[in-house]
Amino acid sequence: MTAGLRRDPEFLAFWQERHLCTLTTLRPDGTPHVVAVGVTLDVEGGTARIITRKSSVKVANISAPPGARVAVCQVHGGRWATLEGIAEVRTEADLVAEAVARYAERYGRTPGPDPERVVIEISIDRSMGQTRLQ
Repeated sequence: MTAGLRRDPEFLAFWQERHLCTLTTLRPDGTPHVVAVGVTLDVEGGTARIITRKSSVKVANISAPPGARVAVCQVHGGRWATLEGIAEVRTEADLVAEAVARYAERYGRTPGPDPERVVIEISIDRSMGQTRLQ
């Protein structure tokens, strides 16, 4: 486990590949809520982004109370990677548009317009994984 975002080439390349991920948030009772999501990684900003609807359970879990710790993980065969940090829900149109563009680049499709769309931004403070095939 390392503090901050790992920047070794294998780790970063793994986050460029097309993989579905999971997002883990905590419900108000402290139990984990794990859902499949698409995640994009902004290496320069040390930020992971997820586009979703503002009425989703994950948004509710992150919003109450603010400053929720979350984890996103992806796995493919024996390779895996996890990013952890503080999540914030962003609604600004320019940030939503940027997140949609990043999603389209990673996943090869542009989601249709959605007036309910928001962005979950995760300020990464820890990352770990096994991204080199043994």
